[in-house]
Amino acid sequence: MFKKFLLLFVVFLTLTFRSYASYLLIPMDSEQKNHLKAYGITYWTLKNDVEVSWLLNYRGGSFMMKNIKAIENECLVRGVSYEVIADAKATAILQEIANPEVNMDEVKLEKAPKVAVYSPKSKLPWDDAVTLVLTYAEIPYDVVYDEEVLQGKLPIYDWLHLHHEDFTGQYGKFYAMYRHTAWYQDDQRLSEATAAKLGFKKVSQLKLAVAQKIRDFTLGGGFLFAMCSATDSYDIALSAQSLDICESMFDGDGTTPNYNSKLDFSQTFAFSNFTLVTNPLEYEFSNIDIKVPRAVPQKNDLFVLFDFSAKWDPVPSMLCQNHETIIKGFMGQTTAFNKNIIKPGVLVMGDNKSMNEARYIHGEFGKGTWTFYGGHDPEDYQHFVGDPPTDLSLHPNSPGYRLILNNILFPAAKKKKQKT
Repeated sequence: MFKKFLLLFVVFLTLTFRSYASYLLIPMDSEQKNHLKAYGITYWTLKNDVEVSWLLNYRGGSFMMKNIKAIENECLVRGVSYEVIADAKATAILQEIANPEVNMDEVKLEKAPKVAVYSPKSKLPWDDAVTLVLTYAEIPYDVVYDEEVLQGKLPIYDWLHLHHEDFTGQYGKFYAMYRHTAWYQDDQRLSEATAAKLGFKKVSQLKLAVAQKIRDFTLGGGFLFAMCSATDSYDIALSAQSLDICESMFDGDGTTPNYNSKLDFSQTFAFSNFTLVTNPLEYEFSNIDIKVPRAVPQKNDLFVLFDFSAKWDPVPSMLCQNHETIIKGFMGQTTAFNKNIIKPGVLVMGDNKSMNEARYIHGEFGKGTWTFYGGHDPEDYQHFVGDPPTDLSLHPNSPGYRLILNNILFPAAKKKKQKT
């Protein structure tokens, strides 16, 4: 009996030692088989109350956590590369990272953020890169739309993504090409009915109220992320809150005379001194976006991620973690941001200097932050309405999609005292 007890005790000690005297390293350099699902593993680990170290600029922004068998099993199931390393090796890595001579740092991730996607419940003929990658990475999220936002539900979330959206009430400016299609007409009817149900005379008024609630969410400490037309149409709606910028085919009446001269740029997050496109038949909101067709061929349409100091600028360093520094460009209704129109103080994190355009920008608003990412789908250069969704199993190492997932983990980071 004593021998049996002793054997069980030894087994227990062995398992305990294995769990706490070794670590799992999830590399995020070229050795990683599936970068996108690696983020899902990290999120799953946080969801199970295990702290994760994000090793900024170490092997592409690798993750390290205590070696627990369940995490190993999850890596195996999801096809994510990992390494079991001894406690001494983990200590050596942290010492290397802490060296003031190297541009690396450790950021502790503590709690899985609660994620929401602002997206219509109706079926529209396009997909969204963020929902695609969240689903592929197996990161859970809730879908919210106008009613939930106006009911004040945003504060229960940490992170909010704005789906391909038009906050100006012009139905994406699809009028010229798609006004006779069933999906466009159905969307207009549903939007008008929703506006009336919620007490608004116009869809533009509803969308402005939603934009203001999103602004308040960010002001209070929320993390906002937007892509494609949700970036510039959001700022446009805020700047035009006392104006009518919708032509009669959108809201039944005319516009405020000379509305371009009356925009209030003090209300916007990212852009100022822009001019709205007044032609309702033109598929463009403003000169914030660098117009298409692109001035460069697809093979040369690239942007470069900036290199930030991991120790002094941990936020942009987290948002730019990648195994590539040169990212393939990709188009959208809003493809890239005209640098001449970006507000002072906005941080450009990725750009194409030869075209004077920014692709990836970030800023603070109140207690929260926002990140705008130009383009529609990082692995589909020119994604048209009605095109099938991208199969991310064919792009498990996509550096363009990695930027989205960096933003998902960013709210989990333990806040550090600002260096002085």
